[in-house]
Amino acid sequence: MIEAENLTRYYGDMLAVKDLSFRVQCGEVMGLLGPNGAGKSTTMKMLTCYLPPSSGTANIAGVALDRNIEVRRHIGYLPENAPSYSDLDVRTHLRFVGRMHGLPKATLEDRITEMAGVCGLHGVIHRRIDELSKGYRQRVGLAASMLHDPDCLILDEPTTGLDPNQIVEIRHLIRRLAEKKTVLLSSHVLPEVEAACDRMMIIDGGELRAIGTAAELARQGHGGAILHVRLKGGDAVLADVAGAFADVSIDSERDGQIVTAVLRHPDPDVLMAETVFRAAVAHDAVLLELRPETARLEDVFRRMTGKPVAEGQA
Repeated sequence: MIEAENLTRYYGDMLAVKDLSFRVQCGEVMGLLGPNGAGKSTTMKMLTCYLPPSSGTANIAGVALDRNIEVRRHIGYLPENAPSYSDLDVRTHLRFVGRMHGLPKATLEDRITEMAGVCGLHGVIHRRIDELSKGYRQRVGLAASMLHDPDCLILDEPTTGLDPNQIVEIRHLIRRLAEKKTVLLSSHVLPEVEAACDRMMIIDGGELRAIGTAAELARQGHGGAILHVRLKGGDAVLADVAGAFADVSIDSERDGQIVTAVLRHPDPDVLMAETVFRAAVAHDAVLLELRPETARLEDVFRRMTGKPVAEGQA
């Protein structure tokens, strides 16, 4: 549904995004991560036709970016600070947005009512926007971005400034929306991205550093596979593993009959656990622990970007 191919953007002589390629399928939530200045906002502005790419292209629902009017019909965009006319009540504001999208008067009111229901706005539909909490203003922004029933939603920091209860509500709303739409979501709150997204991509210096599910990124975060093993009578087991994998390194210590070991291999997809299990069975050893070590998303972010992260943020 969103296909980017070698997207590149210069600001004068400064390179902001370089050869960025990725694909987001219908029904998928893709997280966009990166440190400040990584090119996240520039990428979103190109996809929403606010900025033209210097080179490369992208298709939104099969429509190329150079057909920008048609592309915008397929996109719902929620900037970090959702624009709204704060002196209007919610219904009047949504009515204005709907007219700007060219929605026919005959169906506009029904569409407003439908989006108010989806976003939980029925209780505040007649209140002025400047009287609403930050969470409800975000909901108004989401409702406005979906009035024209776009195929793709592009959300820039949709949970910024929200309290924990509001964050959970917006997360659940995004997951419901993604059942029928494609969602590209940018956020600095790493645990929130991990909870809300099916896949994530990390960019730094305008370049794609990694893309995949949380589990796939975790494997990349170590730069290899790490396996923790505890065995009773395990010397022969570790010898078999060392013979099976030329590049494996094994750090072990013994306490009586118990052998504790950490196995490391440069290939993150290597099947060391299966080999350990089979060797334990073959040598009649008692396997007490067999635990792969996975990296936290914060660890992956640090490794891919070289930037330290605060707790829960990047």
